[in-house]
Amino acid sequence: MLQTTFIRENSEKVIAALAKRNIDAQAIINDVIRLDEERRAAQVELDNVLSESNKLSKDIGELMKSGEKAKAAILKEKTIKLKETSKSLSEKAETLAAQLTQQLYAIPNVPADLVPEGKTPDDNLTVFEHGEIPTLHTEAQPHWELVKKYDIIDFELGVKITGAGFPVYKGKGARLQRALIAYFLDKNVAAGYTEYQVPHLVNEASGIGTGQLPDKEGQMYHAGIDDLYLIPTAEVPVTNLFRDVILNENDLPVMCTAYTPCFRREAGSYGAHVRGLNRLHQFDKVEIVRVEHPSKSYEALEGMVEHVKQILSELKLPYRILRLCGGDMGFASAMTYDFEVFSTAQDRWLEISSVSNFETFQSNRLKLRFRDKDGKNQLAHTLNGSSLALPRVLAGILENYQTPEGIVIPEVLRPYTGFDIIN
Repeated sequence: MLQTTFIRENSEKVIAALAKRNIDAQAIINDVIRLDEERRAAQVELDNVLSESNKLSKDIGELMKSGEKAKAAILKEKTIKLKETSKSLSEKAETLAAQLTQQLYAIPNVPADLVPEGKTPDDNLTVFEHGEIPTLHTEAQPHWELVKKYDIIDFELGVKITGAGFPVYKGKGARLQRALIAYFLDKNVAAGYTEYQVPHLVNEASGIGTGQLPDKEGQMYHAGIDDLYLIPTAEVPVTNLFRDVILNENDLPVMCTAYTPCFRREAGSYGAHVRGLNRLHQFDKVEIVRVEHPSKSYEALEGMVEHVKQILSELKLPYRILRLCGGDMGFASAMTYDFEVFSTAQDRWLEISSVSNFETFQSNRLKLRFRDKDGKNQLAHTLNGSSLALPRVLAGILENYQTPEGIVIPEVLRPYTGFDIIN
C-alpha cells in the first residue's frame, strides 16, 4: 500500500509512474488526496473539540470546589453538546479513514525507474540468457507423455481424488520431487537463509498484509466457515511473521526460506499452454523472503537473482531472465525479474521463478518497521522470490534430460534421489 504522505507530496510522479502499468490514475489519486484532506480536517476539528471539552471539565471541577454550582451546571450543558459533537466528528473521521484505506488498497505499487513500459509479456526485457538448448532424439516427447510412459505422475488419479490440476506423484517421480525440495532448501540455507515451516492457511489480515487481498480474492481458495485462505505462496505466511514488528537496524537483513505446497484457483486458465505441469491448482514451491534496509534492497534484489542463477546453472537447464514491463508486473511489485526455462520438447519458454522488490508497499500494510540509528522508526523494504517453483522445473528436467534410454537425473540431484536415471 502506498503511503498517503507520499501520494500527497508526489501526486504527479505517482500518476506518471502508474501510467507504466497502463493505468490512468488521475481520478483515484485525486480522490485519495481529497479524502485525506477531509479526514485530516475532521481530525483537527475533533482534537479542538476534545481539547475544549477537557478544559471545561477542569473548569467545572474548580467551580464545584469553590461552591459555584450554577456556573458549573452551565458548563456541564456545554460539555454534553461537545460530547455529541465529538462523537459525530469521530464517526466522520473513522468513515473517511475507512474510505481512504479502501482507495489505497485499490492502487498498485509504483514501478521502479528501471521497469520498462509495456502492456503484455511481449514487452518484457530479456536481460540475461544462459545455456545451450539441447538437441533431442527424434522420438522426444513433452513431459505429459513422458510421465505416463515411465509411470511417475498420474494426472487422471488426481482428477479422481480432487479434480484437474491436482496431480499424484509416485515412485521415482515422488522421489525426484522430494529431491528438488531438499536441494533447493539446502542451497538457500547455505546462502544464509533461515529455514521456516509455516502454516498453509492464513487469515484475512495476512492476505491483506502482503497484497493478495483484496486484489486476488478470486484466485485464492477460501475456507468459508473458518474464514481462512489456502496460501498461494509461502511468501504470505513468511512475510507475515514480521507483521506489527519493529526491528533494530542491525537486525537487517532478515533472510528466510520455506517449502510449502501452494494453492491457486487459476480461474479461466485453459488450453494447451497450461497442459500437464505447466499450470496446476496445487504445486510445491521453495520461497526466499528478505526484509531489507531501504538503501540496500536493490542490491539485495540483484543478489537474489544471482542466487537463482546459480541453482539453474547447477541443474544445467537453459534459462533466461526477463525484467518485467509495467503491464506484466504483479500488483504489489516495484520491480520483478522472471526466470524462464526453455522446454525443448514444447519448444517454448516456461516461467519458473519471479524475484521481486516490493519496497515499502507490503511493509506499510504490515506495519513492518525498523528503528534506525537515530531512534526513528522507518518502513523496511520486503523482497521475495521463488527458489524454486517445482512443476515447470520438473517439466524442464523431464523434457531436456530425456534420452532413448530414459530420463537422466541432473548430476547435482543424484545424492538426493539415490538414482541416476528414470527408465
